[in-house]
Amino acid sequence: MTPRAGGPGPRRAFPHGRTAGRATGRGHPAAPPSGSAPGDARWHALLGRFEEHLRTRRQLAPLTVRNYVTDLAPYAEFIRERGLHDMGRADRLFFRDYLARLLQLGYVKASVSRKLTALRTFYRYLLDSGVIAHDQTDLVTAPRLERRLPVIATQLEIERMLERPDPEKPIGARDRALLEVIYSGGLRVSEANSLDLGDIDLAAQEIRILGKGRKERVALLGSPAVRALQVYLRTVRPTWLRRGSETALFLNRYGGRLSVRSIEGLAKRYALEAGLDPGFHAHTLRHSFATHLLDGGADLRVVQDLMGHSSPATTQIYTHVSAAQARRVYISAHPRAAREREAAADRP
Repeated sequence: MTPRAGGPGPRRAFPHGRTAGRATGRGHPAAPPSGSAPGDARWHALLGRFEEHLRTRRQLAPLTVRNYVTDLAPYAEFIRERGLHDMGRADRLFFRDYLARLLQLGYVKASVSRKLTALRTFYRYLLDSGVIAHDQTDLVTAPRLERRLPVIATQLEIERMLERPDPEKPIGARDRALLEVIYSGGLRVSEANSLDLGDIDLAAQEIRILGKGRKERVALLGSPAVRALQVYLRTVRPTWLRRGSETALFLNRYGGRLSVRSIEGLAKRYALEAGLDPGFHAHTLRHSFATHLLDGGADLRVVQDLMGHSSPATTQIYTHVSAAQARRVYISAHPRAAREREAAADRP
């Protein structure tokens, strides 16, 4: 008798030391009783072609491609456990069981949602390539996520942080220029890391950015960012330049391109030195950039363009952040709000 794809299977180790229990799915398509498991060379060949598709056809950034592949790893273990040889025969219930398993294993909802996105992208590729005849991933909904507002620093806090690097020292001059550019242009850390010297136009006070999905946009530079860049380009970068690093804008002291991890680390360090929220990270500069623009009266569509968001819904979250900040300021500063707060504190 042919075993069902959703039937019990042997216990298999999941990534990061997790172990899958026995399967409980039902009503899933049958899988062949023998033959190679989906985690063998055939799976790796499909995954390799999918990687190539993401890199060449969709022209995604290397880090994005790696994240897609990593997010598919638990699914490879799941279909191996269930004995599903033909991935095209997985149906909506099968995918729902997979998401339920991820939650049981302790993955947070945001991680499960991201893995479902990777799975949908993979199955669409398999369908378009003719590997499978049906794709039911769109019939599965991701877990409902709690809306979390990003950590935002005030304008005064950002100023304190940007004053921490010492421009009289080479590393301080580079770090101030880097942080000023990220905040002034609303850059992602990966975008700052990939900047080349030719992307900067100091006369026009602009930067050419190649963002997610290789979408190009122009970011603007304020006068403090321009001045900090001029100091770095004149006094520091020429002394650190080595063969092979001619194009990179921000260098480490050995002449290589400054890494994403280094950018994240130095931003965290200066934020802590300035007494900012411990939850502050490099991306907080980008969040603060958007929020401060909206606080200053900028149109949402303009902020969307400057951020490089493809949908206004992504930018919309910053209007909620501005509203939340306004409420906190009101409660702490308005005299009647203050009286109400004191009265509430006095009540038993």
